[in-house]
Amino acid sequence: MGLTATKTRSAAPRRELPKSRGGRPTKSAAIERDQRLIEVATRLFLDRGFDATSLDAVAEAARVSKPTVYSRYGDKRGLFAAVLRREIERWLAPLSAAAETQLSSASDIPVEQRLVEIGREMLTFTCGPDAVAFSRMMTAQAINFPDVAKLGKEEGWLKAVATTARFFDHLVAQGALDVDDTTIAAEVFLDVVVGHTHRMATFGMALELKAAEKRMRAAIKLFLAGALGPADRVQNASKDAFKARPRRPASR
Repeated sequence: MGLTATKTRSAAPRRELPKSRGGRPTKSAAIERDQRLIEVATRLFLDRGFDATSLDAVAEAARVSKPTVYSRYGDKRGLFAAVLRREIERWLAPLSAAAETQLSSASDIPVEQRLVEIGREMLTFTCGPDAVAFSRMMTAQAINFPDVAKLGKEEGWLKAVATTARFFDHLVAQGALDVDDTTIAAEVFLDVVVGHTHRMATFGMALELKAAEKRMRAAIKLFLAGALGPADRVQNASKDAFKARPRRPASR
């Protein structure tokens, strides 16, 4: 499945790695080499897609030996998992930072405004070209490599839910939210705020920022108020609906 993102990353120039007395690269040099491999692999996966990227191509572009790549990652699936893990960390960093910012903000800031700020960050990093491209690749490879899907769930979705749930715990403690299960609330919030927009971006639909933000704000209002509104209004509405409901003719 060939995929092309709107931005690419250039490969790092070749550098001689410092060697230890035994002839092996030093620890710092090995870390630098691995970082360069991941950067190069990321660029190739984004430019060519999963199927068209080979370990040999990564080794050549990173200017390292093929045995080094194979011994470090085993196969292409192992390399892709390493790339995906690093990319997920990048995507989650803005969410964590936004949540921490809101946790330290004044408690008199309306909860809706706090959620809008977090939602805006989420739209930015989940609907960006790199995130969308990796989402497509992960979906395409999930059937053949279920451990890749498991990685995406555990390192991506579940951590995003946990980060959001911790923020909701703080809001509950402040009395700004009243929910029994902040984990379920976090799952619902992530789904309604960015789920639709991310899916449309994954399908290749052009992302219109104004429309996405308008939808995000409306979704947050629904999340906070509930589609049915306060309980007393729900009860009254149910009674009125029952009264207005036409009776069925008696069967003979």
